[in-house]
Amino acid sequence: MAFKKVCSLEELWEGDMTSVEVDGHEILLVWPEGGEVKAYQGICPHQDIPLIEGKFDGKVLTCRAHQWQFDACTGKGINPDDCVLAEYPLKIEGEDVFVDTEGVTPLFAHT
Repeated sequence: MAFKKVCSLEELWEGDMTSVEVDGHEILLVWPEGGEVKAYQGICPHQDIPLIEGKFDGKVLTCRAHQWQFDACTGKGINPDDCVLAEYPLKIEGEDVFVDTEGVTPLFAHT
């Protein structure tokens, strides 16, 4: 695994999201309220819209284009419930956040 530093925890607060690019992958970092930092594909699986342009209420990610929603703790679709976001391995060392893209392919759903 080739973890790469993407940010520090000072740049991402609980209940917040940010977007980073690693090895050509658009990755959305989210820190759900009461949960752990997660790294998901940064593109909505519906129609290639950057999820950073959507909304995050601390628990649910909502794509701006067609209001697709995802559980920020699991990446599973809420609306519709038959889709999921690809999750990237993530680790935190001290205040630094690292992500590994090896072997992860963004997922795409029905249109």
